[in-house]
Amino acid sequence: MHIPATLVRGGTSKCWLFNQVEVPADRGDLERLLVAAYGATDPVELDGVGGATPTTSKAAVVSASPQPGVDVDYLFAQVGIGTGSVEWTSNCGNCATGVALYAVTKGMVPVTGDRTRVVMRNTNTGAVLEGIVDTPGGVVHHFGRQTVPGTRAGGVAVGLTFRDPAGGTAGSMLPTGQAAQDLRVGAAGPVRVSMVTAGAPVVLVDAASAGRTGAESLERMSADVPWLRSVRHTAAPLMGLRRPGEEPGDAVPKVGLVGPPVPYTTTLGEPIGAEDYDVSVRMLTMNAPHPAIGLTSAVAVAAAGLLEGSVVSRTTGGPTDEWLRLGTPAGVVAVRCTDVRDGLPHRVTVQRAARLLADARIYVPEAGSPQAA
Repeated sequence: MHIPATLVRGGTSKCWLFNQVEVPADRGDLERLLVAAYGATDPVELDGVGGATPTTSKAAVVSASPQPGVDVDYLFAQVGIGTGSVEWTSNCGNCATGVALYAVTKGMVPVTGDRTRVVMRNTNTGAVLEGIVDTPGGVVHHFGRQTVPGTRAGGVAVGLTFRDPAGGTAGSMLPTGQAAQDLRVGAAGPVRVSMVTAGAPVVLVDAASAGRTGAESLERMSADVPWLRSVRHTAAPLMGLRRPGEEPGDAVPKVGLVGPPVPYTTTLGEPIGAEDYDVSVRMLTMNAPHPAIGLTSAVAVAAAGLLEGSVVSRTTGGPTDEWLRLGTPAGVVAVRCTDVRDGLPHRVTVQRAARLLADARIYVPEAGSPQAA
């Protein structure tokens, strides 16, 4: 069998997008199709279209939304690598950037002048996002000059705003009711963390309390993956994300380190001064160091910066203003919090870029064939 699909780059992720009418509506059938299409039982995804990294083994199913005021719905899938499974519990802002451009390019949302607004609902979490796609002259362009940290390649500019991001699946921006607290992980001493739900459920570790800097190299972060997974699994039940006896997952909460700004060199070899940003951030994506930062994590860090006593605001010297500049392995990502009421941001915006890479027909092994076995 074969299915139409479009490959997009959104920010620093690549994502295959499928129109809902072309794929199964049943979640189980859809998961089996994605696993087969991506070759997801193979750790290098050789016999499939998966990219074999967490940032390139993603999918989204897009449809017109029945919700008033929303243009399109999208179901996000983090396709496992070598696991033969799919994670359905999270959202991806980078893929949402690609969804916004896809919706305009495919005529799901009409062009409205030099900039076209696309309102999207992530059906995994209920989050509503707004993409402002550059359409200069009332034309959809395939190429652009907007760049983002992590790649020198340009794309079509997309301003991505998370609407009312606080709370989400955990029900509250501070699911434990505390801006920061000590968390004992295994037999080691406690570390200071902030458990925040904004954009996504995220547990942020004060790097100094763990003997780290928050500006670790990707190699050092790789060595810390087992420990950071333990932090995630310890925090999950406290954030209401896992019931007693349930197997721990690795999609949420997202987990990472925060620390003060220091001079460093990006993964593209660009020097960054301590004065160029406000807080160092190093995150995991699933079970690997994120080469930049997921946008949902960036939203959580920025929201935490508004809170007195959080590990972010303690690092920056107090609650932050409208803008917060995050020092990531790929470079500096600026996040803007606006419409802040009672310490909660109702709009959080990140400037991104997207590009449609290919329209394709993916050949998928039929169930029961040797390739699907």
